[in-house]
Amino acid sequence: MFIQTEATPNPATLKFLPGRDVLVGEPRDFRTVEAAEASPLAASLFGISGVNGVFLGSDFISVTKDDTNWAHIKPAILGVIMDHFLSGKPVIAEGGEVDTDFAAGEEFFEEEDKEMVEVIKELLATRVRPAVAMDGGDIIFRGFKEGTVFLHMQGACSGCPSSTATLKSGIENLLRHFVPGVESVQQV
Repeated sequence: MFIQTEATPNPATLKFLPGRDVLVGEPRDFRTVEAAEASPLAASLFGISGVNGVFLGSDFISVTKDDTNWAHIKPAILGVIMDHFLSGKPVIAEGGEVDTDFAAGEEFFEEEDKEMVEVIKELLATRVRPAVAMDGGDIIFRGFKEGTVFLHMQGACSGCPSSTATLKSGIENLLRHFVPGVESVQQV
């Protein structure tokens, strides 16, 4: 098994590509050891000293580290990923609980803004999410209020030095162009 790695805009995060499907369905972001218990793969990665975040995408794994040098933990991460996929264990344990902090259904917006919110979500799904996935992350719609779109960044995008620029210069401009009524974008 050959696992490729890619740098992300976030220097604390590397993207690992095992050359196979990682997760079917919605991406999963694990920021604590406790949350990672839902995934044997994420739990094993958290067992490596210096790992403080694991994001599972459709065909990649983004690993975020503390101030540990990548040269010290990258071989261990590659070993854990290889061992996991060769073992045949599931990526998400049967009955693995969804992180309730940002689970689906926590959206907020006024009923009269429903059509606008659907357009915003469609633009995020078709134009933004594929781009941020290439950088090892994801973006989730959280809400819309008084012209402001509230988004949650995950994976490599969470805590990335360039995430503010991505939100303001990229996503905000896109949404303002296509959705009259959108004035700003804010991260939650």
